[in-house]
Amino acid sequence: MKKTDVRNLTLQELNKIIIQLGHPAYRARQIFLWLFQKGAASFDMMTNIPKPLIHKLKDLFYISSLRQGQKLVSRDSSIKVSFLLEDGPCVETVVIQSRSRNTICLSTQAGCKFKCVFCASGMKGFTRNLSPSEILGQILHIRDILHIQATNYVFMGMGEPLDNYENLVQAIRVMNDKDAFNIGARRITISTCGIVPGIKRLGEFDMQVNLSLSLHAVTDEKRSKIMPVNRLYPLKKVIDAMAGYAQRSGRLITLEYILIPGLNDSASDAEGLAQIARQLKSKINLIPYSEVTGLRFNVPTPRELDIFTSRVKKGHKYITTRQSRGKDIQAACGQLAARRP
Repeated sequence: MKKTDVRNLTLQELNKIIIQLGHPAYRARQIFLWLFQKGAASFDMMTNIPKPLIHKLKDLFYISSLRQGQKLVSRDSSIKVSFLLEDGPCVETVVIQSRSRNTICLSTQAGCKFKCVFCASGMKGFTRNLSPSEILGQILHIRDILHIQATNYVFMGMGEPLDNYENLVQAIRVMNDKDAFNIGARRITISTCGIVPGIKRLGEFDMQVNLSLSLHAVTDEKRSKIMPVNRLYPLKKVIDAMAGYAQRSGRLITLEYILIPGLNDSASDAEGLAQIARQLKSKINLIPYSEVTGLRFNVPTPRELDIFTSRVKKGHKYITTRQSRGKDIQAACGQLAARRP
């Protein structure tokens, strides 16, 4: 019989199995604490679980862990770790460190289907979705192996989170569970390129996670060239879905906008960005394009960033520029490509 990765289970799922095995439900909670709070790597480490149950657990399950590949440290203290998955693919996770917070940028897929023209993650195509265990394993590794305590968690790494909806939501439930990571929903942010069905489903999710939209263009014609997903989910449908999420969740939407000189930095682009932000009552996160090997785009100068920001502020004042971190180790926005060492 093929064994199951126990870290793919929610507490409720594990609870049912423990009861079926003839043991009291509280054992599931104890096991969960070992798996996620204490980071147990084997069932034998679970010293308060009776031996007969340990034997049954070993028959049914295994405890997975991610295998670290390359670890790179940026001049600005950002860290990029590559993980080698059991069946061969490689994914990357980034830790952005500052005085006030440590943010983990999590991947949800090996590769990406959506092939945004400025992004390295989709250049080699899509391999597969990550399981809940593989998503959570990134957090465990950063905490228990690198000994970094995160304050914020963003699903902005490799892949499109809402294209892996079920596994994403299962991982978030475990992250939020007080008997696992006990991470508040408001410390979790999901970034989407505009997967309308996923946005709508997330609106029915019972946690107030933050949602950001990778916008990057303000007309369907331009956005479809930059982000092919726009042909499937055009701007009006995306904006309507985001507005619905904001209304149902009560959370402030963020618009992510990578600025690429000569492509999306005109006065009309700035005006359109301000208009969409006003419509969604959102804040804007302006991100200077970071160079990706093999792509032809230019990095904006400080003056180009200032000009575009000033133009946007004429119509919407809530705009900040995200300082790109980890560019020297290919860890900035759009640079993750799971390069093997």
